[in-house]
Amino acid sequence: MSEKFIVIGITDNPKPYFPPEVMDIIRNGKVFSGGKRHHEIVAPLLPADAEWIDITAPLDAVFNNYQLSSVRSALPLGSSKNCQFIIIFASGDPLFFGFANTIRRKMPEAEVVLYPAFNSLQMLAHRLVMPYHDMRIVSLTGRPWPEFDKALIEQAVKIGVLTDREHTPAAIAQRMMDYGYTSYKMSVGEHLGNPTLERVSTLSLEEAAQRDFDYPNCVILHSWSKRQSRFGIPDSEFTLLDGREKMITKMPIRLLTLQALDLPRRHVFWDIGFCTGSVSIEARLQFPHLQIHAFEIRPECEAIIHENARRFGAPGINVHIGDFLSTPLPLGEGVPDAIFIGGHGGHLKEIMAKALRYLAPDGCIVFNSVSSPKVHTDSHQLWDEACTALGLQQEPPLRIQLNEYNPIEILKCSR
Repeated sequence: MSEKFIVIGITDNPKPYFPPEVMDIIRNGKVFSGGKRHHEIVAPLLPADAEWIDITAPLDAVFNNYQLSSVRSALPLGSSKNCQFIIIFASGDPLFFGFANTIRRKMPEAEVVLYPAFNSLQMLAHRLVMPYHDMRIVSLTGRPWPEFDKALIEQAVKIGVLTDREHTPAAIAQRMMDYGYTSYKMSVGEHLGNPTLERVSTLSLEEAAQRDFDYPNCVILHSWSKRQSRFGIPDSEFTLLDGREKMITKMPIRLLTLQALDLPRRHVFWDIGFCTGSVSIEARLQFPHLQIHAFEIRPECEAIIHENARRFGAPGINVHIGDFLSTPLPLGEGVPDAIFIGGHGGHLKEIMAKALRYLAPDGCIVFNSVSSPKVHTDSHQLWDEACTALGLQQEPPLRIQLNEYNPIEILKCSR
């Protein structure tokens, strides 16, 4: 018989109200589960012989406990009068970034019955008398920044954020100010549903960054204007390496390079030899769904890319300093399906060979070859030799000359 779960949503109210149907379920239950805070709230309502399973990491252990439970109940759930079931208490709506989703993922055959409450962002919107049908929802609860960064770059007018003890309202406000997204007000709801501790505040980002907020809390950001968006950032606005204009991929070349990489349908982009970070930053702003990893051997470039990323509002670029050929590669977020080689230091074939070991089957590599009479070994020749040795298929090159600069060929290959 497959496992059966009844998932009951609760708020932060220390004396929760449940309708008679739910109270009957609790009175007839044997095995209960939830977080420690949930246990504190519902403990007075549980039967004297109740078994409680804490939901704590690792979740595999929690689900093993569920499967080992052999308690049976007389509650009529589904088609059988004598069904085995576990009652779980979860915050708000269990389908809203909630534990019911985890059950469906871990035990897709399990039967799930829901009794939802309002989720915290709904409650905060209610307190603010704010329509929320147009709100972008982001969860930072146990999750990193990328989805939040994407909402910022896309300049969502209204963003609802589920927080945790690391991604606090103050940390969120500071990140927004660091990257220039300052045209937002922040509303914070603390202990929503608790008649004694509940507090709702609306503040500027500067005020929120200096405040400590009780947990649990959630945030709604609402904007009154948008920052300027541009397709193509002028080269003169970037901080350069030693002020050298030739050390940046020029804006028209940069945009053609992004086109060659086919980034709208890519997922993970590696920028090898980023220097000023112009290609990574342009890619981040135009295609904020991407996971971007930027590699550079020169340590002085780390401060430059961070300064430029903040200047242009491009959070979320993962920077790696060191020799690409000996640097551990970030594969936890998936293998790259687009790679740009902006610098190779005479090791183009070796870099391509290492990148090829991780490139997705449908991925591509793009390289910009500069033709210069002062250089004895043409970089296009090095590219051709590497592609031949590695068995890569080349696309027809695109040759372009910008003003008085040397001609550039945009080269692309795939498996």
